[in-house]
Amino acid sequence: MVKQVLYTVKEISLLANVTIKTLHHYHKIGLLLPCKISEAGYRLYGIKELERLQQILFYRELDFPLEKIKQLLKNEPERLSILMNQKELLLARKKRLEHVIHTLEKSIDCTMKGEIMDKTEMFKGFKCEAEWQEALVEQNQYLQETYDYNLLDKNTIDVEKMNETAIEAKHFTDGMASALKAGLKFDHQIVRKLISKHIDFLNNHGHTISPKDFMEQARFFLDDDFHRNMLESQQIGLAYYLFTAAESFAANQ
Repeated sequence: MVKQVLYTVKEISLLANVTIKTLHHYHKIGLLLPCKISEAGYRLYGIKELERLQQILFYRELDFPLEKIKQLLKNEPERLSILMNQKELLLARKKRLEHVIHTLEKSIDCTMKGEIMDKTEMFKGFKCEAEWQEALVEQNQYLQETYDYNLLDKNTIDVEKMNETAIEAKHFTDGMASALKAGLKFDHQIVRKLISKHIDFLNNHGHTISPKDFMEQARFFLDDDFHRNMLESQQIGLAYYLFTAAESFAANQ
């Protein structure tokens, strides 16, 4: 049996380039607990704690507050899923920053040449509320005409929250589509975990939703032509598979 290597706070601090004070604070708030306290009172950390710290630091790079990170890591969700989601979030931020840098470079170039920058180019990359408004036009028009519901009746769109929710929605539907293609039964452990994590995400991001609520939402997606076609265009049979899985999940809660 391989003996587990344990690290002190000082060693973790040097390894991860975080202060000892920060590690003590993470311990105090229950975000990163040592796996063991030595007889001399030293905090000791193993590989699981190193992996958790890495996940914490990825979220910190995305400017997530500590309390939110604690919620996201509650009940020790699957590491691979967390890392894949963090990758999507970081890539989205990278893309946005590339747009901002491009705008900045154009601004520098115009300033050096003594030229006035085209006003339509001045604010690219800072958004993207307008892009979200445009992306939701078709769906909003359908909801207004069919259900007299205005998706865009609020004054502004929380762009960061919309981006984050869109990434999670894609991650969830991709996972469900993959499960369907792999022939997993709707009550398979992997499918149940996907639904559980998605519901947890929604509840942690301002959408109070129970398993039964989620089942009714999935029923709506199955019954409604517009939303069913959106799911079916991704994977044939996905709308029914999603509803059946959600129904089974709700029945077992």
